[in-house]
Amino acid sequence: MKVIVIIPAAGLGALMAPMPSAMDAKVKKPHPSKQFSDLAGTPILIHTLRKFAGVDAVSEIWIALRESEIEGFRERLTKEAADVLKKKVELVAGGEHRQQSVEHALNGVSAAADDVVLVHDAVRPLVTAEIIHDVIEAAKKHGAALAALPAVDTVKQVERTADGAIVKATIPRAGVVLAQTPQGFHYSVIKKAFDEAAADGFMGTDEASLVERSGHEVVVVMGSPRNIKITNPGDMELAEFYLRK
Repeated sequence: MKVIVIIPAAGLGALMAPMPSAMDAKVKKPHPSKQFSDLAGTPILIHTLRKFAGVDAVSEIWIALRESEIEGFRERLTKEAADVLKKKVELVAGGEHRQQSVEHALNGVSAAADDVVLVHDAVRPLVTAEIIHDVIEAAKKHGAALAALPAVDTVKQVERTADGAIVKATIPRAGVVLAQTPQGFHYSVIKKAFDEAAADGFMGTDEASLVERSGHEVVVVMGSPRNIKITNPGDMELAEFYLRK
């Protein structure tokens, strides 16, 4: 049985980008995607890749990038992350949306029906080997699994209006979890879900949402409060704090 990891990393990360300067506007200098921002001197994406490259069970890592970034990142891997290249690493062109990026990688994968495919956010560099292992084992057993945390705050369902949001209901926390990644699936399960979504023109919020829509139950394993998704500059400060501890 193989474990194949897909890292969708073709996003722009607009929330991380600083306001462009007048000089940048004149020379049309593009801001690097957030996954290439340095975290403690190393690109976030390379931190993330190292977490999976360090897991013995992982066989292959597929990275979906913007086409213009593929060659440059290939060179960076060779120069800065030879340890990642101890695994089979494939770089593919991503799509306009996360779902399309994962689909492009899935279309390139060669796998048996019960091989495990993990999908992980490029900007969750603090995932642990334990979480990765737990998701792999749950996916092996159940066909679909994800890391998640119980909801701590009270969850309100709201209706958006011109004057703001109005609370319509309070959702019991016992029935709510906050999804993280990795999310893991038998290859046959995730491929069927993606093929059905593509045929129907359906866009999900994550891979599990497509699998749920396809009729397959998704099992939850415990994630970690430290397994944060770096979305804004404040998250960078928190990630750097965790790395120092």
